[in-house]
Amino acid sequence: MKTKVAYSCTECGSVNPKWSGQCGDCESWNTLIEIIATAPQKESISTNPRFKGYAGVDETAVQELAAVSFENELRVSSGLSELDRVLGGGLVSGSVILIGGDPGIGKSTVLLQTLCHLSEQHRTLYVTGEESLQQVKLRAHRLGVQDNNLRLLTETHVERILTIAMQEKPEVMVVDSVQTLYTELLQSAPGSVGQVRESAAQLVRYAKQTGTALFLVGHVTKEGTLAGPRVLEHMVDTVLYFEGESDSRYRVIRAVKNRFGAVNELGIFAMTDRGLKGVNNPSAIFLSRYSEPISGSIVMVTWEGSRPMLVEVQALVDESHLANPRRVTVGLEQNRLALALAVLHRHGGIITYNQDVFVNIVGGVRVFETAADLPVLLAVLSSLKNKCLPDDLIAFGEVGLAGEIRPVQSGQERLKEAAKHGFKRAIVPHANAPKSTIDGMEVIGVTRLSEALMHI
Repeated sequence: MKTKVAYSCTECGSVNPKWSGQCGDCESWNTLIEIIATAPQKESISTNPRFKGYAGVDETAVQELAAVSFENELRVSSGLSELDRVLGGGLVSGSVILIGGDPGIGKSTVLLQTLCHLSEQHRTLYVTGEESLQQVKLRAHRLGVQDNNLRLLTETHVERILTIAMQEKPEVMVVDSVQTLYTELLQSAPGSVGQVRESAAQLVRYAKQTGTALFLVGHVTKEGTLAGPRVLEHMVDTVLYFEGESDSRYRVIRAVKNRFGAVNELGIFAMTDRGLKGVNNPSAIFLSRYSEPISGSIVMVTWEGSRPMLVEVQALVDESHLANPRRVTVGLEQNRLALALAVLHRHGGIITYNQDVFVNIVGGVRVFETAADLPVLLAVLSSLKNKCLPDDLIAFGEVGLAGEIRPVQSGQERLKEAAKHGFKRAIVPHANAPKSTIDGMEVIGVTRLSEALMHI
């Protein structure tokens, strides 16, 4: 059998005919690894005549947009309302979902719960390459789920998995995990870049041609990113990440890519002895109730996907004895904090260059949007002056380099969410101030950082 040696980039997945110190596509250093590609001699899944319409001339003919037939996608509920929210309303036929997260955080648990629910009315297949059938049965028994109709398979050979899948014809299939699979088209070890890419490509092709909803479980690296080539994320329709600590009661699933729904949508789950349960009111779990007011704490309204969510921002400012004071953030971008402190000094007259500043988003939530700028500065000022902010105060808004307070998206929905939880005052950008009053809430619209500081 004729073989060919190539070199693949672990960062971008590009293949090069010879080795070099730097990848020519992504310009990363020392990322090219050797893979042995075997020329396919046997009939593979991509050339199997049982898959109709593959690479046919009639199928690839150019058509006008108006002539393309379109049907509204029918979504199937997964049985977990929060997972349906992250997916955009449910499972779509032929969609491929890649889900990643730290070991033990609940990937296999949530997928087993989903398939056991779907198996009551749909044909399902759970393929595991890491666990035995007895281990899967033990987990199902521990979760107390109905698993009578769920079909199980322990296999790591992709061609055999696809052969069995063509016989079973499942409507929903789970492969746990993609790093354990291997294909006979390559001679490299399972988990290598070439094996992960080719195995995923065959599974994705199968899902698209048969209309099977496919879940792929992916491992993550120490940096928290999905292991394997980045091309893996481009091949699938949806990429979900588990966030949070494995020892915490709450889990967060974030959609970083979704062709059938909103990006950055969050699903909040609580880990119980019966598996993961959706949290209907996530704002309540991220708000701390103190017996007495404390300094350095304020509540902000962040926008995650398609809904507002209240989270608490905590700041601690302490005198620094180092030449370079520390700027530490948890759940917030560190560079954003340094930028905000510079604006606070320049346009607010508040000096922090001799202070250590620590900022924490309570509950393990990560806030990526700029609406956290204003509440972070208010919390920092509260800790620095050791003065408590009102318990019924919320804030949100982007702070520009010129000291202006810029509006953010969906300001009205944020205020309504805060009013629903009993907050009476709000400091928001002037452009986000409602034209009509909100019952029980005083909304203060500001245009400059100095105005916001004056009101507190």
